[in-house]
Parts: sequence; structure tokens; C-alpha cells
Amino acid sequence: MAFNLQTFKTRALTAVIFAAVMLAGLFWNHWSFFILFSVIHFGCWWEYLRLIEKIKRINFHPYTRLGFMLIGYSLMLWFCSPEYRIGEYAIKDNFLLPVSAVGFVLLIIGIFQRNPVTLKTFGLAAIGVLYISLSCGLMIDLYGQPDIHVHDTMYVLAEYFLPVVIIVAIWINDTMAYIVGSLIGKTPLSSISPKKTWEGTIGGILLSIGVVGLISYYALDLGKLTVHLVVIAVIASITGTFGDLLESKLKRMAGVKDSGRMMPGHGGFLDRFDSLLIAIPAVWVYVYFFMERSSA
Repeated sequence: MAFNLQTFKTRALTAVIFAAVMLAGLFWNHWSFFILFSVIHFGCWWEYLRLIEKIKRINFHPYTRLGFMLIGYSLMLWFCSPEYRIGEYAIKDNFLLPVSAVGFVLLIIGIFQRNPVTLKTFGLAAIGVLYISLSCGLMIDLYGQPDIHVHDTMYVLAEYFLPVVIIVAIWINDTMAYIVGSLIGKTPLSSISPKKTWEGTIGGILLSIGVVGLISYYALDLGKLTVHLVVIAVIASITGTFGDLLESKLKRMAGVKDSGRMMPGHGGFLDRFDSLLIAIPAVWVYVYFFMERSSA
């Protein structure tokens, strides 16, 4: 494929803007983090329902769409800690039930409008509550986690530390898998995504582990905590690959190349966050059951 300067400029510009938005959302404060994942939540939901429409050859009523999104969003709000407050009103205590109630009413109204939805299609769409909303909620829950104990050492972590580790591990894995696969990849990983190779996948996982381990132990001087972070890198890289394959399968069934047009030259929300959506629950399970945390 010939080099296209205009295409390169478009991809580079959108990549810079995307990185700036992600960094601001992750590092500014807990509200920027919440807003970032709220946008990701609704963006992924919109594209997910569009894919289901193409797969099932139906059109959801706007009320049905919004109903699904709000019910899912209420699940995400359930994971908000008490620090998420608007004046005297806590997000979880004061907004969860109204949002879920409105979502439920809109969903019921939408079902009885034009374009009837079959039970199978409804169930497929409802999976988005677990696929998207639960993952975003668990990421909110991982933000601001208590300090971590490893044997006799306590590590005081920044609020955004664990979410950033997950995102960095996935980013390194995806980038290195592409590079290694381009250089030495010969064995296809799956017919779902022919361009992915076993060589690239294994190389991406190993390099993600290595980079996370080196940064943790030498750059951040986290000592014994490095073992946990390496395990998180392993989990995020492997499950993230499955997340990528899952979205590729959905796009193939829908007959589309990209899930959306959020980023010109890079695809949509699901294209950007497919790996993250599957990796988050797996890492959350590890953090909650295998890492010793102290109360704040």
C-alpha cells in the first residue's frame, strides 16, 4: 500500500488528541476519570447496539437504545465511592435508582413501539450490561483502591495506579504484538482475525510482561509489588487479546470494518477499548482475591 501523507496526518492528529484526552481523564482527578469512563460507556454502548442491529437486521427504537444505556449506566454508578458527590448528593445514593427507573421505563416503552424485537435479539443486546457497563463500573471501583500490602511491606499508591497499569499493559501488548507479528509472524492465531499471528501474540504478551516488570522494579522501585503487577500484565494481555477477537467476531458478523467513526483513521469506541472491556473484570478478580489491601 502506497504511503498517503494526508491519511498519515489524519491518523497522527487523532492519535495525539486521543492520547491527550485519555491522559487528562486518567490523571486529573476522580471526576475526570468518572467522566472519561462515562463517555467510553455510552460510546461503546451506541456502537454495540449498532452492531447488533446489523447482525440481526433490525432497528432498535430510540427509547430502547437509551433504555439499555441508562440501565447499564446505573450499574456503573453502583460502583461509585462516597467521594463522588454533587454538593450534598452522593452519586450512588441519589442518582442510581432514578437513572435505572428511567432506563427501565424507556426500555419497556421502546419494546412496544414499531420494529418489534425478538427475545433472542433482546438478550443479545442485554449482554452489553455485562460486556460494557460492568467493565466500566469495575474500572471505577479500581480507581482509588486502598494501599497494597505485600508480606511486611505496604505500598502507598496513587488513586489512578491500578487502572493505568491495566491500560499500559494492554497498550504495550497491542503495540508489540503488531510489531512482532509484522516482522516474524507466520502462524495465524485465529480465522476471526487473519492478520493476528501466534508469534505476534506471544511476543506482545512477553514484552508487556517485561516492560511492566522493569518499570515497576527499577523505575518505580516497587520491589515485591512487582510480582503482582507482572501477573496483572499477564492477565490483561491474555484477556485483552480475547477481547480483541470478540469484537472482530462481532464486526465480521455485522459485515463492517470498524465499529464506528469516533477516531478518523482508527475506528470507533469498541475498536479502541475492546481489549480493555474484557481485561478489566479479570484483573478486578485478581486484585480483590489475591492482593492484600488495607482500608484508607
